Amino acid sequence: MNNTIKENPGYSEDITVLPPPPPTSNPIELSNSNENLLKDENQNNLNQKDSPTEVYQLNHHVEIIGEIIINRSESAKVWKYAKYFPGGYNPKRQLPLKGKSLNTAINLVAGLAIMFYGFDQGVMSGVNNTGDYRRLMGVDSSPQTARDSAAIGGIVAVYYIGTLVGALVAGSLGDRIGRLRTIVFGCLFAAVGASLQASSQSIVWMCLARVITGFGTGNLNAIVPVWTSEICHHTNRGAALGFEFFLNILGLVIAYWTEFGLRNGNQSFRWRFPLALQIVFIVGLLILVPLFPESPRWLVKVGEVDKARHILNLTRSSGTGDVETEIELELEGIIAVAANEQLNVSKPTYWSMITKQDSQHLRRRTWLVIWLQILQELVGIGVVTVYAPDVFQLAGSEELFANLLTFFLLSKRLSGINNVSYMFSVLVAVFTLDRMGRRVTLYWGAIVMGLALFLAGISTRYAIDTNVPTEVRSRWGSVLIACIFVYTATFGATWLTVPWLYPTEIMPNSCRSKGGAWSVVGWSIGNGIVTEITPFLLNAIGFWTFILFGGLCIFTIPNIYFLYPETAGRSLEDMDVLFESDTIFVHSKTTKFHPTAKKGEMTLEMVNPDGHVPWVSIPINKSN
Repeated sequence: MNNTIKENPGYSEDITVLPPPPPTSNPIELSNSNENLLKDENQNNLNQKDSPTEVYQLNHHVEIIGEIIINRSESAKVWKYAKYFPGGYNPKRQLPLKGKSLNTAINLVAGLAIMFYGFDQGVMSGVNNTGDYRRLMGVDSSPQTARDSAAIGGIVAVYYIGTLVGALVAGSLGDRIGRLRTIVFGCLFAAVGASLQASSQSIVWMCLARVITGFGTGNLNAIVPVWTSEICHHTNRGAALGFEFFLNILGLVIAYWTEFGLRNGNQSFRWRFPLALQIVFIVGLLILVPLFPESPRWLVKVGEVDKARHILNLTRSSGTGDVETEIELELEGIIAVAANEQLNVSKPTYWSMITKQDSQHLRRRTWLVIWLQILQELVGIGVVTVYAPDVFQLAGSEELFANLLTFFLLSKRLSGINNVSYMFSVLVAVFTLDRMGRRVTLYWGAIVMGLALFLAGISTRYAIDTNVPTEVRSRWGSVLIACIFVYTATFGATWLTVPWLYPTEIMPNSCRSKGGAWSVVGWSIGNGIVTEITPFLLNAIGFWTFILFGGLCIFTIPNIYFLYPETAGRSLEDMDVLFESDTIFVHSKTTKFHPTAKKGEMTLEMVNPDGHVPWVSIPINKSN
């Protein structure tokens, strides 16, 4: 490593790079004495404006100690049974791509997994309304009884039991056997579950199939965003996940229009074919995933530094010397963080992540992940998407659009068009998440959605009032339709993506996949709460339901303002600085982009006024 540093605005003066420590025949002895090595008087050359990530990367002591620690035989933590799981990383079979083309391909294959999730979410609404399906499940009473309504809801609900368990299993496996093997593992369950759903012959059969499919989906939801974030450059993580969720809503749209296209077909084929179509997504994923690179951060964690370097070279490649230098610096930062976690951080369990306070403030991070997913559901997206057809029908849309869309069943068709609008709105996140940041994105989304729901509530009040003249009702109905479209599009551009992206950024490398699992747990809790209370709310308070959820949208703003630091533009290795403070409230400087955020750099003064960074453990002299 060179003893010179390229000048950049993140530094107030040059950093003196220390010479390598004296050789030792005992690597463990060296690693145990790292604190003394680091407490070199030459460290007084560092000041509060230096980037902690660069302190990691440019300090030979940390670099060499880190290399030794992570390459010790006892540091490799690949599970001994990992070899029995198919789909592990093999450089020889990797696709011959690099740079932008490789990153695009990674986003596409990751998006295929998220598209499956969207398709599976959307397909059941049409299946539940098919006569042959209801007859076979024994829920075709007319008029529908409470027992049949509960049974139909139960078939849908057991899916979330599977997603919950699948996510927790994936979180544990992802840290043991790697991201790629875990994805393949989830695909196998999803494929079996989809096959069983398409061939179902009874309600018990279908419930079992839904649980198995949910297990696979929860597995993929927990691990795929983690895999993507760990491979992506820190300047485009938001764009990458935004594109994947564009494909997620595309899956929802495909499910909807597939069922519409089959509406006049054979009764059995109408519901079996859409369920079987899920297998196409999963088979494609099974074939493609083994051809892609493993997460370089997981590889470093288990001692595969050379493979990690190779992957970073492929994904960051542009053929310039500056990029090569940046790659080496990034790798050294990853090594240093992994080494520190192995030396100073106990292995986290699911229970300790939500109960135990530690130097990394892992408990705080985990609860932020869970709460953000619950907030995502509390803004009301479940109410709008599930009940949109009923809302359009109540709005008098058939009268309003009769001349324009006479060949459509208008209430359902408007719901389908709304889904298409929803899909394209997600592209906004691709271009804004990394430019505006996570916090601002959530702010403007909450404000616009809140106003849209307030107005939707008022519109519903008059659109369904039989004492209001038909012409006036129709006008209020058109306002209601516009509010639903605006709300859904805004959610797609803002709140859809961030709650899935944030967990992959703030969790440390030692338990990032477990953090993804907790994210799915939060999503399941929020989804379950809203799904359970919405029918009751609509019956009890009617149009006030929209106003209630509009208020909850506004409620999210102080939550984001006080609790969630800004992560955009910062490397994953910088996240420990964001969460260094002992308070649960964010420091004012962690809410903004740093002037050098494009390079993923931060200053020590951002979080802690005394300039202390616990995971580096070096005294900092705050010189002027």
